[in-house]
Amino acid sequence: MASQSAEQLSANRMRLVKDHAARYGVTAGGIMVLVALLLIFFYLLYVVQPIFESVDLKKVNSFELPEQSNVEAVGMEEQAEIGYRFLSDGELQFFSLIDKDERKAGDILLTETIKTGAEITSFGSSLPVNSQYVYGFSDGSAVVVQPKFLVSFPETAATAKTDRVERVITPRVEYKNQGEPLTVDEQQRPLQRLAYETDGDGMLFAAVVEQNKLLVTHYVAEENFMTGEVSLTPKYTEIPLNSAIDDIVVTPDLRQVLARRGNRVHVFDVSINGEVSERELMPARSRELGNATGMYLLAGASSILLTHDTGKVSQWFEVPGDEGRQYQYIRSFEAGSPVTNIEVEYYRRTFYTLSENGDMNIFHTTAEADLYRGKPSEATIEAVMVDPRANYLLMKTDQGYGIYDVDNEHPEVSWSAIWQEVWYEGYPEPDYTWQSTGGSDDFESKFSLVPISFGTIKAAAYAMLFAVPIGLAAAVYTAYFMSPSVRKFVKPTVEIMEALPTVILGFLAGLWLAPLAEAYLPGFISVIILVPLAVIVTAALWSTLPTRIRNKVSDGRASLLLIPVVLFMGWLSFELSPWVEQILFDGDARRYLTNELGVTFDQRNSLVVGIAMGFAVIPTIFSIAEDAVFSVPKHLSNGSLALGATPWQTLTKVVLLTASPGIFSAVMMGLGRAVGETMIVLMATGNTPIMDWNIFEGMRTLSANIAVEMPESEVGSSHYRILFLAAFVLFIFTFFFNTIAEFVRQRLRDKYSSM
Repeated sequence: MASQSAEQLSANRMRLVKDHAARYGVTAGGIMVLVALLLIFFYLLYVVQPIFESVDLKKVNSFELPEQSNVEAVGMEEQAEIGYRFLSDGELQFFSLIDKDERKAGDILLTETIKTGAEITSFGSSLPVNSQYVYGFSDGSAVVVQPKFLVSFPETAATAKTDRVERVITPRVEYKNQGEPLTVDEQQRPLQRLAYETDGDGMLFAAVVEQNKLLVTHYVAEENFMTGEVSLTPKYTEIPLNSAIDDIVVTPDLRQVLARRGNRVHVFDVSINGEVSERELMPARSRELGNATGMYLLAGASSILLTHDTGKVSQWFEVPGDEGRQYQYIRSFEAGSPVTNIEVEYYRRTFYTLSENGDMNIFHTTAEADLYRGKPSEATIEAVMVDPRANYLLMKTDQGYGIYDVDNEHPEVSWSAIWQEVWYEGYPEPDYTWQSTGGSDDFESKFSLVPISFGTIKAAAYAMLFAVPIGLAAAVYTAYFMSPSVRKFVKPTVEIMEALPTVILGFLAGLWLAPLAEAYLPGFISVIILVPLAVIVTAALWSTLPTRIRNKVSDGRASLLLIPVVLFMGWLSFELSPWVEQILFDGDARRYLTNELGVTFDQRNSLVVGIAMGFAVIPTIFSIAEDAVFSVPKHLSNGSLALGATPWQTLTKVVLLTASPGIFSAVMMGLGRAVGETMIVLMATGNTPIMDWNIFEGMRTLSANIAVEMPESEVGSSHYRILFLAAFVLFIFTFFFNTIAEFVRQRLRDKYSSM
């Protein structure tokens, strides 16, 4: 007896140890899950946070250069080691920006004098991306100059000892037309103002002669197919205007010349063969913005920036309309005081303004962001220039020159650019758009998360519309009505569907289901309508049969009789699909939807996604809901039946209410699965980031967008960090749904736990 008590005591102690171990293990596992979620949360914030940092300028170096004449323009190469400046007397100077080897910052490295027999009367430059400059002369000619830099890595005795190869940058000068002056005005009149652009071979000059005459000279490059020699053929066009011309600009595609006269801007189109025609006269909206004082081209040459005497800078670009593409006012930026000069970046839509009050401002047009405002130097700023990589700023002041390190990695990102409508260049109106990459370096990135967030909700909504009725109805029938012998086969069969890889479902949906839905669209619609009707009609007919016949099939097995009905109606729907399509839709349902109803139809659409993703979500909803219904204590349902309630009344008034917390959890778990699904929406949709509830159009979801674009994004770029922001938004989505689900589940459990 004593030995038995000792054994029981030992067993109880062991059970107690196991109980404590299990409790601590579960607690530790829960804490580790929470810690993992917090680590994911804060890591996403860590990656995303830099895109919202403000611009920072740090002075790197300063130096002085001898002032011989007025400085027309300054610039530097992309490594920010060598700078250059053009002087009004025709001299081009290259100088060192850093202390390196034996040279000091400010040392003159190379001087080139542009010599002609005429007097210099004007100076112009192309957009920074082309880095070409032009001097105009009193005899109507012009010389185009381009600073060049040769990068080499010579091996010397010193580098051989240190295993370190030094980079050597050598400046040089390149002339267009082998340095021979180009005739801009064949009447040899002085060029009072001059604008210039090139597309690589051809050139376009726009000059002001005799105060109010605009001269457009288009040099067309023609290659001799026999010798390969390229010759330049000029086309001259003179346009008299009513008053003095204040500014002229030329677009890099050589298709437009814009001339500003006070508050009016003339827009001239230039054809391929050099014909010039005035297209429109653009008013500068002086009443609203103030009198125009300057005109500049933004990177990409799609937008015009006008400065106004009120301190505002307005942006204009072409917008398609009923009368074709015309320039339209888009937005304005407040510089604080009248702007004296604007410098634009090489590729991004960022521009720098110098104001009369000494402030320098940095703006980004797409993000509508005021990135920087202040006085980086106590001296008066006369000119600024950004290097091609937008990492350094060369500033000329009345006290010398300075180099500043610019920390402005993500100017195109702002809350308004991500979550609000933005008017992008060339678009007819503001819109939500996701288009992260383009075919050129000056592409205007579009980082709106609204369409892909909408696509996530749309995909989940159509999937739940398909999965919830089927999953819940199947769960309730299986748990409450189905016989145990059938249930033990049905439940594992449905649950094993969850093990099917979603990549297989996406593959089948994209390559098999989508073409099938397009070819048999009336059949798919017929299945949705006829199958439920056939089930109801079959049930009604079954209820009219004699009781002795119905009793031969127990209620739990009666559902098996519907299998051939469902299969037959599905087969019949697809067999009748061509006939229905011929009778009702003139043989082409897709064309009828598009032409007659105006409904866009894509082969990989929301209908396909809803079916495929619903098929993947059904096992989750079914399994949890079935367990919840089956776990309702039998004494509750038996008591209800004993009190005279019918089985259906017992189900709706007792069983479903008691199981409602579990049923709600099943739906929310299915929703969470649908929101985070990747492979199905990646393969079964066109991945088009559009905002439309049309069931015959596709979408792009947050998860699919990350999967598609993360491999091609540059680490640390704005694109890369915004994809992490999309992941953060997806994290918040799932966290929100799960939190709401848990809150509602607890309320339902508290409400019905007393039953």
